[in-house]
Amino acid sequence: MQMTSLSLLLGSTLTIGILHSLAPDHWVPFVSIGRAQKWSKSKLVMITFLSGIGHVGSSIVIGMIGLLLGFGLSHLEGIESQRGEIAGLLLIGFGTAYALWGIKHARQHHHKPIDPKKTVTVWMMIAIFVLGPCAPLIPLMFVAAAQGWHAVLLVSALFSAVTILMMVGQALLGYIGVGFLPS
Repeated sequence: MQMTSLSLLLGSTLTIGILHSLAPDHWVPFVSIGRAQKWSKSKLVMITFLSGIGHVGSSIVIGMIGLLLGFGLSHLEGIESQRGEIAGLLLIGFGTAYALWGIKHARQHHHKPIDPKKTVTVWMMIAIFVLGPCAPLIPLMFVAAAQGWHAVLLVSALFSAVTILMMVGQALLGYIGVGFLPS
């Protein structure tokens, strides 16, 4: 039986999606922040899921714009590099702002304890994942475009599903696993 080019592309998409999602930056932040802020498992799953949607969704939008406008991959490299820089600057900015806030309030002990569940950490994480490039997806979309829009949609859906499932699964397993460590 001869493998069709679409089957080969989908197999490659599945493999790349799995390997891409194994990177610790796709699940360790959720485990560490979730444990530090005592998130429930359902909250961890929801935040990881939303971040995953943002992560692949923003790349799908950029890829679709590129395909619709007829851009080549070289034209999109500038956009991708700027998204990475913006995400990095946001991370530095939020970290600096939080550090300055901590320094300012370090001596005041007459306040109510801060409820970590009411901080902006959740939105900050989601924003970073939305602005963080999902680098392997866009080239896969361009390769799929040679076979038509149905192939682009299949590749985008498969890569998205695999990435999001891997992110959620690994974050949940890590969260549970860390619970077995002595405190």
